[in-house]
Amino acid sequence: MTSATAFATDIVPRWIAMAADHKRGGLVERLDGEGRPVFGEPKTTLVHARTVFSLAHLCLATGNSTLLDSARKIHAFMDTHLRHPEGGYRYAVDPDGSPREGSASRVRRTYDQSFVLLALVTLRKADPQAVAEGRIEELWRFIESLTEPATGALYEDDQMALKGAQAGDRRAQNPQMHMLEAVLQAYELTREVVWLERATRYVSLLQDYFIDRSTGSVRELVSHDLSPLEGAEGLRREPGHQYEWAWLLHRYADLSGDDHVRPLADRMTVFADTYGIRRTGDPLDGAPFDALAADGSIIEDTHLLWPLTEAGKLACMLHLRGDARAAARARKWERLIFSRFFACDRTRWVNQLDGRGGVIWPDALSRLIYHVALFVTEGARTGLWHIQPKLRISPSSSPQGGTD
Repeated sequence: MTSATAFATDIVPRWIAMAADHKRGGLVERLDGEGRPVFGEPKTTLVHARTVFSLAHLCLATGNSTLLDSARKIHAFMDTHLRHPEGGYRYAVDPDGSPREGSASRVRRTYDQSFVLLALVTLRKADPQAVAEGRIEELWRFIESLTEPATGALYEDDQMALKGAQAGDRRAQNPQMHMLEAVLQAYELTREVVWLERATRYVSLLQDYFIDRSTGSVRELVSHDLSPLEGAEGLRREPGHQYEWAWLLHRYADLSGDDHVRPLADRMTVFADTYGIRRTGDPLDGAPFDALAADGSIIEDTHLLWPLTEAGKLACMLHLRGDARAAARARKWERLIFSRFFACDRTRWVNQLDGRGGVIWPDALSRLIYHVALFVTEGARTGLWHIQPKLRISPSSSPQGGTD
């Protein structure tokens, strides 16, 4: 059994048993460095939506109904407590699900809505009865209210949408990227053309506002009017996001038949491969750095877990497209992930390491299940390893529709 297979069949079920808040519902945000669930912290839409997606997605990939059972329970908490009565989903609630005081918890972030959409369309595919009628359409109407009319770009949250982007505000690529991911998922699972049309909007936004044409890299932040941002914030480039965008562009091309975006993906990949990979012979040799400057100089030489999964996910896809080096790269990242970040035990991981493999951030953040799950299933989809669940549901009770 490969480590990737162990993640889908062993690690995730064990982690869910630890991270579930059996008394108050939902999930804890993290396990601490000793593997203990941290109770008493606010519960966020981000963690719950990402986990619902991950479990439903893994169920579709493996047929393991216990994952779907957990997805339904976590979705029920999210739908009951995190969904806002006026549309969208709030940032966080108290541990018992009651609304939190303070505007920071009440804000409805666009970033979070993208993961709710991803979760809802995937859970509905796995179990059409699990998502209430009209929920997805209701969410999309709210997302449209977070959209800048003149450009089609997403505002950061409902507060920015209310007043418009003001001088001094920052606009991030991240909400646009994950909304592209969500609408591509919706198209792949439903084949409703409207979702592909929406995906094309976000691809156009990337080309018009977020790509640095001199290097082909993706900017992390732009100004309030979507123009390039001056200073260190405007120069920041994250290798993980270069790989993540590249994977999405190839996925868009595969689904739409529009290959003109592939060269954009290739330039992002070359930038990240050239400047963003550790090549010092240390234990984390081959891992993407956390951040670069626009000229390729390293500004954060540490290693968060998620960039390795994004690099690996892209390598899996490139292997399927005939890249002769990609399979070896994907397997190397798989080894690094599961030998270094998952070295503690089979219920948790660490979030960040230095180049020598020393732990910087020991918590097992619940939101990272999403990143690892996609890497694992991409490897299985492209034939680099197999996911063989211990439990399979019978054909009579299998999720309707299967996978596309």
